[in-house]
Amino acid sequence: MKVLITGGCGFIGSNLVRYCLERYSDWEIINLDLLTYAGNLENTEGLEDAYPGRYTLVKGDIADRVLVADLFDRYSIDLILNLAAESHVDRSIKDASAFMRTNVVGTQILLDAAIRHGTGRFVQISTDEVYGSLGKAGKFTEDLPLEPNSPYSASKASADLLVRAYIKTYGLDAIVTRCSNNYGPYQFPEKLIPLMVINAYNNKELPVYGDGRNVRDWIHVKDHCRGICMVALDGKPGEIYNMGGRAEKENIEIVRAILAYMGKDEGLIRFVKDRPGHDFRYAMDFSKIESQLGWRPEIDFEEGLRSTVDWYLGHKTWWEKIISGEYMRYYERMYGNR
Repeated sequence: MKVLITGGCGFIGSNLVRYCLERYSDWEIINLDLLTYAGNLENTEGLEDAYPGRYTLVKGDIADRVLVADLFDRYSIDLILNLAAESHVDRSIKDASAFMRTNVVGTQILLDAAIRHGTGRFVQISTDEVYGSLGKAGKFTEDLPLEPNSPYSASKASADLLVRAYIKTYGLDAIVTRCSNNYGPYQFPEKLIPLMVINAYNNKELPVYGDGRNVRDWIHVKDHCRGICMVALDGKPGEIYNMGGRAEKENIEIVRAILAYMGKDEGLIRFVKDRPGHDFRYAMDFSKIESQLGWRPEIDFEEGLRSTVDWYLGHKTWWEKIISGEYMRYYERMYGNR
């Protein structure tokens, strides 16, 4: 089976590429990635040699209609797993243009190609952020209305609705998955967990938005990848499936756990001005995928967090390259004057 994974050099994408190659010996993976700041070639280094004839990297933009058409002409794609997305909320607040192009227009171009070429199944990997924000109680279910609060989440909600429209209008075999906060290897260093690990390692201040009481449900990226593949193979056409980690934590709780594990002082924590439209709490009800497909998270959060911290501490060269140059200029813009 030929599987197109878009955004396969990013955090979740590269973990998914590795998972699919290891788990499904009859899958040939075509990885389409634009290789922007978050798409790192080193995330998939060595896969061509490790899986000869089963892994191909194509550098390109999902919003490039000519390139996508050519790709579908060259390969008889059986399954599309669309992870290509601009996904960093702070960047969307600074400038939403790239988010509209990639997350909305890019998804529409992929959907058109799937219809035109008769692709077997299209899986849209979305986010819990499309639901908006929860108070102290309740969980997100798949039938809730979409109430995105940032340009990023609005772009993802728009893409989800496009997928729904193609299901209803064209009969496309498509499924949407929505997942809570991922953590694990290869995550870009501006995200909470790697940022805190790297700053603590360097004895730099750890910037925490507001009072740090915002709550997220955390899932290890390997559990997420397993769920995506289960949906791709056995999910019902036209459905939406939530996934979560059953690990709700306040941001400040995560930061303190990292400092404790690394033996660092909490005096490194610096509370900074909260970002606009910062959602208070996310929590996922994933009883649907649990009952229909038998999926549930398997990696304990405390164990997963320790292994994730260890991964970053053991891959210093990987993140040192990333945090130089443009990334550091961005970091100063985001946190320097807060």
